Amino acid sequence: MVAFLFYTLDITRYFVYSHPVMIEKSPHTHRCQCRKKLFRIFSLFLTVAVSTIFTAFPSRAESLLCGIDRLEASGFKELADKRVALITNAAGLNRKGESNYILMLQKGVNLKYLMAPEHGFSADIEAGKSVGNTVAANSLPVYSLYGASKKPDAAKLREIDILVFDLQDVGTRCYTYISTMKLAMEACEAAGVAFMVLDRPNPIIPMKQDGFMVASGYDSFVGAIHIPFIHSMTVGEIALFLKAHHCKNLDLRVIPMQGYSRERFGDEYPGFNFLTPSPNIRSVNTAIVYPATVFLEATTLSEGRGTDAPFMQFGAPFINNIQLADGLKAYRLPGVNIESVAFRPLSGKYKGELCNGLKFVLADRKAFLPFRTATALLLELESRYPGMIIKDGKFFDLLAGTPRFREMLISHEPLEVIMDESRREIERFNTTTPAKQLYR
Repeated sequence: MVAFLFYTLDITRYFVYSHPVMIEKSPHTHRCQCRKKLFRIFSLFLTVAVSTIFTAFPSRAESLLCGIDRLEASGFKELADKRVALITNAAGLNRKGESNYILMLQKGVNLKYLMAPEHGFSADIEAGKSVGNTVAANSLPVYSLYGASKKPDAAKLREIDILVFDLQDVGTRCYTYISTMKLAMEACEAAGVAFMVLDRPNPIIPMKQDGFMVASGYDSFVGAIHIPFIHSMTVGEIALFLKAHHCKNLDLRVIPMQGYSRERFGDEYPGFNFLTPSPNIRSVNTAIVYPATVFLEATTLSEGRGTDAPFMQFGAPFINNIQLADGLKAYRLPGVNIESVAFRPLSGKYKGELCNGLKFVLADRKAFLPFRTATALLLELESRYPGMIIKDGKFFDLLAGTPRFREMLISHEPLEVIMDESRREIERFNTTTPAKQLYR
C-alpha cells in the first residue's frame, strides 16, 4: 500500500509537469506556480484517499501463537525420545481448539500421564473443593494437584524425563495456578526432572503492577510467589523469575509466544479465544475486575458466586446498595461504572437469599485500576458497616499477602495513604528483584 502511494504520487508529478496544455496561456512564472499548486492539491487528495483505504482495510495483525502452537509447529521435537507428563486442564487448547494432550498423543509423544490443578481437569469444580484423580482419553491417568497433596508425587516424577506446564493464568497473584507451577518446579528440581512451560497470554497484561507484596510469614497457596498482587507477568516470565530466585538448579525450558503484545488484553488477538480457566472467570472482563472484588471472599458479602456475573457483582442482605453506590462514586474511580443490583445466589454465600449490592461495569479497561477500586470499596464498607465486613481476617491477610492492608482498612487510613504504601513495596521489588520480560 505504501509503495502504491509513492507510485501514484510519481504519476501525479509526471502528469502535472508534462501537460502544459493545462496552463499554456500563463506566463512562465505563473506556470511554475500553477504546477506547484496543482501538485500539492493532487498530493493532498491522494494522501487522504490512501489514508482512507488504510483505515477501512487495516493490515492484518500478526497471529498469536501460544507455547502449545509453537511446540506443535516444531513437530514436538523438544519432547522427542522423552517420557512426558503434562499439567493442564480443559482450557489447554491450541489455536484451532484442539486439546494439547490429544495433539501430543497423535504426534507420538510418549505421554505417561496428566496432572490437574484446582478446579479439576474439566475446570468446572468450585474453588476450594478437593479434586480427585480421573482418566482422560479412556486410559490416560489424570492425577490431582488439589487433593491430598498440591505437589507432584516424587514417585510419579521418577517415571518421566520432563514435566510440561500448560495452564491459563489470569494475572492476579492469588489465582492458584501459578502456585501449582511453583510447587511443581520445586518437585522437579528435587527429582532432577526437567520442567517446560508453554507460555500463554496474561489476559490483563496492559494493567500496571499493583497491590501489596507478600510479607514474611504470609506465604500460602494464594500467595506462594513474592511478586505484586497484580503482577503483569506471563506464566513463562514467572517461571523464569522462580528459576532465578528460587529454583536455581532446575532444568527449565520456556516455549515463548509469538505475536504477543503487552498492550493487548487477552481477547484482543485475531483468531485467539480466551477460554474460561475456572468456573467463575468467564471472560477477560471478569479477569480484569477479579482483583477488585476477590478480597470479598474473606468478607460477609457474596462475591457473586452462584450468579450470572461472579466477581462482577457483589452484595449481601444487609447492604443498602443505593447508599453504598453513592459513597463509592464519590471516590471518582476511573474506568468503571457502578450500578445498583439485587440477586439471589444459586450457590455460595446467601444461597437463595435476596442480596442487595453493586455491579462493576467496565467503561475503559486501560483506565480501570482494580486495586484502587478494591481499596475504595473496602474502605467504604468498613466505614458504613464497622466490624461487620471482614469475616475471616487470616484468609483476608493471605489473599492480600500481608496483614498491613487489613489493618489500614480497619483504621480508616485515607485511600492515597494505602495506595502510596503498596506502591513503595512494588518499587522496592522492581529495584531489588527485577523480573525478566520475555516480551517487550
